[in-house]
Amino acid sequence: MKAYSREFRRDVLAACDAGEGTQAVALRFRCSESWVRRVKQERREQGKIAPSTTRRRTPRWLAEADRIGECLRKRPDLTLCELKQELGTALSIYTLCRALKRLRLTLKKSTPGVRARSSRRRAATRRVETSADGARSSAAGVSR
Repeated sequence: MKAYSREFRRDVLAACDAGEGTQAVALRFRCSESWVRRVKQERREQGKIAPSTTRRRTPRWLAEADRIGECLRKRPDLTLCELKQELGTALSIYTLCRALKRLRLTLKKSTPGVRARSSRRRAATRRVETSADGARSSAAGVSR
């Protein structure tokens, strides 16, 4: 939804300044009463008439960016949970993950004992124990 133009806002505020009530102005310009009140409040508190075009919010992790980089330089094998504990921050794990992506930093930690290997390879390397007459042993652990 597009924001109302500066000219439209100026006309609404001019009608309010002329002494018309909020409800009358809203009916005349076909907008909501709450919007008229909000425009009047913005002019009163901030002195602005023009609509806000963009939000300029700074990420909460930006204040910690240097410390995050320093921790990962010292210990590149940290997991996100360990990084959060190391920093002692209230930032969530997901926020730390987004920060690492923005800072183009990576984590080197992999789960201990688990290696990437295809299941096809494991099945091919498994030996099937057979008896002398060629029958399979039930101890081999092969399911049918």
